[in-house]
Amino acid sequence: MHRLRNWQLFAICVLTWGTTWYAITFQLGHATPEVGVALRFGLAGSVVLALCAARGIGLRFGGRDHALFALQGVFLYGVSYICVYHAEKHIVSGLVAVGYSASPLVTGLGAHALFGQRIGMRFVGGGLLGLAGVALMFWREFGRAAGDQDAALGALFTVGAVLLSAVGALAASRNRSRGLPFWPALGYGMLYGAVVCAVVALVQGHSFAPPAVASWWASLLYLALAGSVLTFACFLTLQERIGPGPAGTIGVMTPLLALVV
Repeated sequence: MHRLRNWQLFAICVLTWGTTWYAITFQLGHATPEVGVALRFGLAGSVVLALCAARGIGLRFGGRDHALFALQGVFLYGVSYICVYHAEKHIVSGLVAVGYSASPLVTGLGAHALFGQRIGMRFVGGGLLGLAGVALMFWREFGRAAGDQDAALGALFTVGAVLLSAVGALAASRNRSRGLPFWPALGYGMLYGAVVCAVVALVQGHSFAPPAVASWWASLLYLALAGSVLTFACFLTLQERIGPGPAGTIGVMTPLLALVV
């Protein structure tokens, strides 16, 4: 990933995440969101750690490091994605993608408030224009959803997903600045996110029996390998280079592809 240029990292994230919104719809109805997210990131995290072991990357860390991995994972790969899956049960995937177009502003303001990173008026103005432009593309869908309680619940889940993922992205940025290794943080973070989702599923009494549906399995593999391992590796590398706010502009571009899909 570190050999790729910034525009290549950006393009991979946009092209892949722009299609995952639709891929998630194949997961719904066959398993609960909590189970789907747990299996997705459990598989993704296992693949990342297996690659680490194969490449001789150390995987032994102290309790403090694991706590930081968990902070990153629970928010970025766990509870935020539970909200995404629930949101897509109530509103079309394109509208959920619109919510993520606010990511640059949310993460940029968060980085400014927590880490003192400077943000200019050009960044704020560009973020607002991007959000407004994406919202205009989906204006018809907003009109259809107006006054619908189900849509309101979907919008609430979307807001929760954006805020929670911003917390996870900021935690990942801070972990890198503290010198925590990239790939183990990614793998352990995904596993911690999966564990939290699994606990929530078990508390709610959900079954982990996998459905015998080919589309569900195909979408799970795509979401875990392409939509998680590949894209988060690219996203976090880009975030390390240019900062959380600018990297969040990926969220402005993905709705364009989501609309086409």
